[in-house]
Amino acid sequence: MAAEGIKKVPRMKMGSQGLEVSAQGLGCMGMSAFYGPPKPDDEMIKLIHHSINSGITFLDTSDIYGPYTNEILIGKALKGETRERVELATKFGINASADGKIEIIGDPCYVRASCEASLKRLDVNCIDLYYQHRIDTRVPIEITMGELKKLVEEGKIRYIGLSEASGSTIRRAHEVHPITAVQLEWSLWSRDVEEEIIPICRELGIGIVAYSPLGKGFLSSGPKLLEDLSNEDFRKHIPRFQAENLEHNKILYKRICQMATKKGCTPSQLALAWVHHQGNDVFPIPGTTKIKNLEQNIEALYIKLTNEDMVELESIASADAVKGERDASSASTYKNSDTPLLSTWNAAR
Repeated sequence: MAAEGIKKVPRMKMGSQGLEVSAQGLGCMGMSAFYGPPKPDDEMIKLIHHSINSGITFLDTSDIYGPYTNEILIGKALKGETRERVELATKFGINASADGKIEIIGDPCYVRASCEASLKRLDVNCIDLYYQHRIDTRVPIEITMGELKKLVEEGKIRYIGLSEASGSTIRRAHEVHPITAVQLEWSLWSRDVEEEIIPICRELGIGIVAYSPLGKGFLSSGPKLLEDLSNEDFRKHIPRFQAENLEHNKILYKRICQMATKKGCTPSQLALAWVHHQGNDVFPIPGTTKIKNLEQNIEALYIKLTNEDMVELESIASADAVKGERDASSASTYKNSDTPLLSTWNAAR
């Protein structure tokens, strides 16, 4: 059963370098970008403060969200003493030009310039967790990591993370400087990371940050989600949400709803509880723009799933349960993120 009322959110160690964060984070992207028009700043600042006061202190943003406007929003929300109460994560590596062209960049000059710009927009002296948002396959990961290591030594960032990185990229990066967290998409309808990426993170003592743990909203609302999406919402272009796949995919949602009814919770709470039950090294970061949804997400921390429940859920979310790619830009995922070997790259220069 879901917990009665909102309880204290536990805190857990992320990775093996000393970072401690709330067991559940808050994904802030949808406040400013990709999920339709930006929401009013005052409403989102109220939501962020409610999150922090409820114990959700691990905030996730990126310079590409807006671009830039989400970091500015977070900076406004963290004015005064609020900054000391949060674990702030942001990202670099995806550059959007004025004509809308997207480029993945990981060279040292760009790393440093991006960090300096994020610090200014966030109006902070140090970023707690700084991710490479996507991997530049033109630059050896050792080169990118070398600059990130310098930023740690200079006190501009505390910990380093990677997002959508392959197993080999994670290993090579970790040899340059310990990786504290790997961010990846993990939910009942995105389980491909369980084969290779999750085991590597656990072998190396790296925290696992699960983004889109509610399947970009599908595990919360099912097919009716599409009825309310604005023309600016990027989910309209995701293959899994297209008509040819939706009829198949709604079967997964229906079965989750049936089980949620038995457990006395919502489908989204059940899906989020499943992610939480993957282990104490897993930190889901569901996003929301509504306080009601935030409170429901917190309650998911206290839903108890038995071994039988987990087996049933994983049977529902079998390999053939979902049709369509999880992202419209599937070329820039961990499956395509290997970088040149440093020796080969040096020899070619």
